[in-house]
Amino acid sequence: MGADTPARWDARQRALLEAMGVVLWTPSAAPGAAAADTPAAPPAEAVRPAAPPVASVTPVRPPVRPPQASVVAEPSAPDPEPTAAPRADAVAVAPPVRGERAERIAALDWPALRAAVAACQACGLHGGRTQTVFGVGEVPAHWMVVGEAPGEQEDRQGEPFVGPAGQLLDAMLRAIGLGRGASDPAHQAYIANTLKCRPPRNRNPAPDELQHCEPFLQRQIALVQPRIILAMGKFAIQQLTGSDEPVGRLRGRVHRYQGVPVVVTYHPAYLLRQPSEKAKAWDDLRLARRVYAQATSSAP
Repeated sequence: MGADTPARWDARQRALLEAMGVVLWTPSAAPGAAAADTPAAPPAEAVRPAAPPVASVTPVRPPVRPPQASVVAEPSAPDPEPTAAPRADAVAVAPPVRGERAERIAALDWPALRAAVAACQACGLHGGRTQTVFGVGEVPAHWMVVGEAPGEQEDRQGEPFVGPAGQLLDAMLRAIGLGRGASDPAHQAYIANTLKCRPPRNRNPAPDELQHCEPFLQRQIALVQPRIILAMGKFAIQQLTGSDEPVGRLRGRVHRYQGVPVVVTYHPAYLLRQPSEKAKAWDDLRLARRVYAQATSSAP
């Protein structure tokens, strides 16, 4: 048993046990006694049969990690760009913006509104943009399409819905007799986004960013004077309906924004990823066309 006595464990073994959380038990000894190579024979009463030293240690605690293990999960440097916004079931719908700034924007005409958007620095997005994405189309227009936020190509070209998603949108509009540059207001579709600047890495819009841009969108709608608005994508739908329900639950109903009927549908970029949903989008377009026909028939 002497070979298992704690006094015979070397420094490496002790360090290993302590790292595992095992507190060693050692008998009292006079100073310097442990340093002897061969200790004197213990008194007889100390040699009586007893549990081995391990049985007399304190209960084993969970393994103690080395100090550096507690910071392994922490990032080595802060993320250079804001994280993506939270998931759909946690998104906070921004309340309508009120106040002096919104009142000033509400008094702008079209050229002044465009200039105000180009000069806007109300949120941090202005620091990373190539240019603002105001909108495209003739004013006034009977139809208005509102998307979510500019992407990389939109940021470069300064126009909403370009690239594959824009091509699909143009095809969808042509299917119901509309176009970006039609001369007749009844066949024009003015196209804009909820945000006028591209979020970094095409992340989702943040609630405060939507708040800062909402007065611009409100004024655009007032000046475009649409008979109907087609809201495309989750964040445009949230902005225009005030609801954070899933798109699937908001489809098939007519909503209102500043008194204008709003029909919601999926964003063209989503339809490119989920082609099976195009049939539902076509149903939404047909609903929008019926709502528009009803609105124009009752208009003075």
